[in-house]
Amino acid sequence: MTTHDYKAGATPPSPGATTPAPAPAPEAAAPAKPGRDRYLDLLRSMALVRVIVYHLFGWAWLTILFPSMGVMFALAGSLMARSLNRPAWGVIRGRVRRLLPPLWAFSAVALALLFVGGWNPAKDPDNGGTWGVVDLINYVVPIGAPSFPWQIGSEGGLLEQTWAIDAVGPLWYLRAYLWFVVASPLLLLAFRRAPWATLLAPLALTAVVGTGLVTIPGEAGNAITDFAVYGGCWILGFAHHEGVLQRVPRYLAISCSTLLMAFGLWWASGHLGPEGWDLNDIPLAQATWSFGFVVILLQYSPSWRELPGRLARWDRLVTLSNNRAVTIYLWHNLLIMATVPIIDQAYNLPFLQGDGAVAALDSTYTLWTFVLVWPLIGLMIVAVGWIEDLAARRSPRLWPNGAQRGGSRRKP
Repeated sequence: MTTHDYKAGATPPSPGATTPAPAPAPEAAAPAKPGRDRYLDLLRSMALVRVIVYHLFGWAWLTILFPSMGVMFALAGSLMARSLNRPAWGVIRGRVRRLLPPLWAFSAVALALLFVGGWNPAKDPDNGGTWGVVDLINYVVPIGAPSFPWQIGSEGGLLEQTWAIDAVGPLWYLRAYLWFVVASPLLLLAFRRAPWATLLAPLALTAVVGTGLVTIPGEAGNAITDFAVYGGCWILGFAHHEGVLQRVPRYLAISCSTLLMAFGLWWASGHLGPEGWDLNDIPLAQATWSFGFVVILLQYSPSWRELPGRLARWDRLVTLSNNRAVTIYLWHNLLIMATVPIIDQAYNLPFLQGDGAVAALDSTYTLWTFVLVWPLIGLMIVAVGWIEDLAARRSPRLWPNGAQRGGSRRKP
């Protein structure tokens, strides 16, 4: 069983399991420009916010309210299908090039913290020896999920002992994204020849490997399960780009999607994981619910050139989050943990020495974390976000929210 959208501060899974967390597609880093679909940009921004809120509060019902990972893989699949109108090797190389430099910046900081904390991958009890050292390659090229210690440091340190699980665990997504990118030319060819069989095949595969009917141990099993669970959403992105979904009568698409989602909830009700209704712990429920949810979102896709009505006030934030999606995803869990020592300083303030004041701060601690993490994300965007521009071979920008100097937003 694979657990995704791993929550900061949650009880770690057993050694050997994938420790994941959701997030966004690297191709989202392109700037807002003419021809860009602002509806899809809005969905990507919503998915990012949902990921951060989930990791802060750990509310299992968020996986039902908005299945971020399924949405993100579908958007990435649509963009990948559009790009594959060009030679496949050039497209794959470009996607990988956009992904790696931001990963390297994060890995340099994460590995430095791990080594300073005393981690020796060659002596790791869970995955040590020569293989533990070789596995560090996943911090450079994410062909697999990278290894990390399940506990590091000491109690009462600056970071809690399980911080590596929250910080490094989310890198499972980069592994899944990379393999989807590499497989996309063949998947798109198969989809164009047999669209419905290709579209439904991942759900069938999930029914085999995601239910325990067939068990594949280790990292290979986690990777195959991830590929199956989210493969349907990735190929739905193909269907959206190719116009296949638009040729299906809306009433039929919505009816079938509703039945599929109902099946997902029914299956989840009988296979609740350690976090209850958290679909990330229930592969078949996650696959079917996300698939149906994405079909509905893409069926109603309005293809906005600009955000309409009151949504327009969020235009610059949507543009910024899309231009820095990889940075936000990679760093958000570390930044959540960085709020803890900052908020802890409030206990030293003179007016917070009474029992009532301390109890009030204790009861609102997570809320203050939520408030503080956003300016920290903003600082990280300024500090390292420009690496995404260099990776995309653009001039570096500190705050790419679509506004020109002088305050007006760039118009298509």
